[in-house]
Amino acid sequence: MNDSKINQKTSPIAYSCYYTQNREGEQFASQHVLSFQISGVLTLNNGSKEYVFNPGDFRFIRRNQLIKFIKQPDPNTAFQSISIYLNQEALRDYSIQYNQKTSLIKSPETEMVLQLKEVPLLKSYMNSLIPYIQEDQLITEELQALKVNEAITILLQCNPELKDILFDFNEPGKIDLEAFMKKNFHFNVQLDRFAYLTGRSLATFKRDFQRIFDISPSRWLIQKRLQEAYYQIKEKGKTPSEVYLEVGFEDLSHFSFAFKKQFGLPPSKV
Repeated sequence: MNDSKINQKTSPIAYSCYYTQNREGEQFASQHVLSFQISGVLTLNNGSKEYVFNPGDFRFIRRNQLIKFIKQPDPNTAFQSISIYLNQEALRDYSIQYNQKTSLIKSPETEMVLQLKEVPLLKSYMNSLIPYIQEDQLITEELQALKVNEAITILLQCNPELKDILFDFNEPGKIDLEAFMKKNFHFNVQLDRFAYLTGRSLATFKRDFQRIFDISPSRWLIQKRLQEAYYQIKEKGKTPSEVYLEVGFEDLSHFSFAFKKQFGLPPSKV
């Protein structure tokens, strides 16, 4: 069974279940996410830090970040998790309804992925979602909206420090492009996503990139990823199949072709 959102693609409630093999990938977290690990192990890496979540763990993932993940089923049970997506529209509506505003004082920087303490409110809330992940249940949009509001209320009660994160509706500001790209080149996302996360339009991103690196973003990304792959294979002893996803290539054949073109030999011969 793959990741699924309940009843509709736009549902804020998602159930993830895998039985037989690890699943690796990456995604752009465009919205805040509250998740509960039912079984199996989830490993996340946002380029700065690795996070490991075991059965019974609760996590909060902040929006606007790139994340690599590994989903590992337990030998005796499946990998299972439930996630609630807290989109900007729902949070804006909540902030208006309950007069929630961020503080004027800038809060200190917090982790982009947070492990939340297990408390009875969170546990009972996740248990209440079980009917929502049963395929034969028809859950209306109104019920889904109520569960999202309940999640926000519980988060605020159990973790009041999240208020300034949940109700901060600002888009990413302009940041150091060179530092960001050197840290995140291994994420396989479109250029417009890199542009957005660095606080730029696509045109400005390309112009700034050319000025800083004296090469186009697309060519730089390929060269940087191949250099990292060469290092991982030669110095760390990794195999091409272990490396290609890690450095940002979509498939092994494309990686092998680009690698041979760059270095004159296939990655298996390094």
